[in-house]
Amino acid sequence: MKYLVGFSRVVVGLLFIISGFIKLNDPVGFSFKLEEYFSSGVLNLPMLEPIALEISIAVVILEVLLGVMLLVGFRIKFTIWSLLAMIVFFTFLTFYSAYFNKVTDCGCFGDAIKLTPWESFTKDVILLVLIIIMIVGIKTIKPILDNGAKRFIVGITLLASAIFAYYVLNHLPAIDFRPYKIGANIEEGMSIPEGAPSPIFDYAWKFNVNGEEEIVVTQGDYPSVDGEFIGVETTEVQKGYEPPIHDFTIEQEGEDFAASLLQEPKLVMIIAYDLRKSNLNVFGDIKSLSEKAIKNGYKVIGMSASGPEYTEGIKKDYKLGFDFYFTDETTLKTIVRSNPGVLVLEKGTITEKVHYKDIKKLKLE
Repeated sequence: MKYLVGFSRVVVGLLFIISGFIKLNDPVGFSFKLEEYFSSGVLNLPMLEPIALEISIAVVILEVLLGVMLLVGFRIKFTIWSLLAMIVFFTFLTFYSAYFNKVTDCGCFGDAIKLTPWESFTKDVILLVLIIIMIVGIKTIKPILDNGAKRFIVGITLLASAIFAYYVLNHLPAIDFRPYKIGANIEEGMSIPEGAPSPIFDYAWKFNVNGEEEIVVTQGDYPSVDGEFIGVETTEVQKGYEPPIHDFTIEQEGEDFAASLLQEPKLVMIIAYDLRKSNLNVFGDIKSLSEKAIKNGYKVIGMSASGPEYTEGIKKDYKLGFDFYFTDETTLKTIVRSNPGVLVLEKGTITEKVHYKDIKKLKLE
């Protein structure tokens, strides 16, 4: 029992630290995931949506902290019961997502490791079992350090986590796991490589044969059946290759200009997924940046999911010398964790990406 508890302690502690650190690297992204859970179509807790970011920061710091506390043996009873409460809550969320197909990615490991809803639920069930094992054998868990050392490590972990969270919130994630990271080419990210696996579907063809229903299953071909055709049901049995970037458009008046704009040798994108939630105080800096960029031969565009009444209003109020295009809100949230944020591209390749607080650090050639 002692060795099983020790194994559980190491696995649970490391997984909580890794999972927490990945989300701590991108708390804004995790807050978007929480907003999905809080939405009326899922848990119907709209009162929590405005504080999703605060909840996100608290949860991920607690996740890291509990993992460290478990490994060093600090306040074991409190730590293990807190881990149990957290994993029970996560298990409920992942089961709800998987069973009702509400949230297709739990965000357990941010954008670093993508898990399907059922994979996430399975992972949480395994962690739940390991935590229960530790509860049963709690008397065998011994601290590995003296009290002073444990307090110091836990205190340093809390301080470091808070400083790191403050940094990424005021800049951008320190490690970018998304397909829009610096150096990535958007067009290449949208392409499907030659020889990539295609999706496979089962087609269940229904026929009326001599007054009885008969079902014939094929993978696309229309079957030769001597009977009256009733209908067909399609089931995907194997997913095909999905490019990391999809549903990326840059639209204006219903026309997609993405292909031509991604060929621009010098392009600046001003991205604001929702102008109603944007920090409008920085549009003075954006105006200066855009004027400098245009003077240096860049094409400058705005990208937002807000309607023309907002984009035209911002353009008029701040005398902006560029036009806004429409792009899906989720896509814009994925591109940059800042509202607004700025990207610099060379023929579709992202060369610079900054938070609005770092606009003055951009180096335009």
